[in-house]
Amino acid sequence: MADNSVTVVGNITRDPELRYTTGGRAVTSFGLAVNRRYQVNNEWQEQTSFFDIVAWAQLGENAAASLNKGARVIVSGRLEQRSWETQDGEKRSKIEIIADEIGPSLRWATARVERTDRSGGDRSGVPAGSGGGSRPVENQPFDEEPF
Repeated sequence: MADNSVTVVGNITRDPELRYTTGGRAVTSFGLAVNRRYQVNNEWQEQTSFFDIVAWAQLGENAAASLNKGARVIVSGRLEQRSWETQDGEKRSKIEIIADEIGPSLRWATARVERTDRSGGDRSGVPAGSGGGSRPVENQPFDEEPF
């Protein structure tokens, strides 16, 4: 059985953007730069990879409220490819990391953790009274154009 899990550590390249789908589901996106430093012939080389991170529901809301550009974070999730068509009829696709967990890296920083109140709605991430479905939010595709 194939496993599709990935963990990356890097710096946030843009402030997390919290949005809500037309169905009322919270979704946050941000960029992550992952640096790699290695030696070739006794000379240090650097390589940077950039990833788009998507966090749904309460995880996304917490990330948007807690994180800023430049913060060093650890993201664990899965790779997912999305495809769409632009208004001009061009086909586009991208690979994103759909986050299951996000946390601060404590290698060069400290953090203070506060629990959030989970009594405001159900665990699907849909605000109480919004009429959202009961399917897990993480398994539902975007119902609007990408960020």
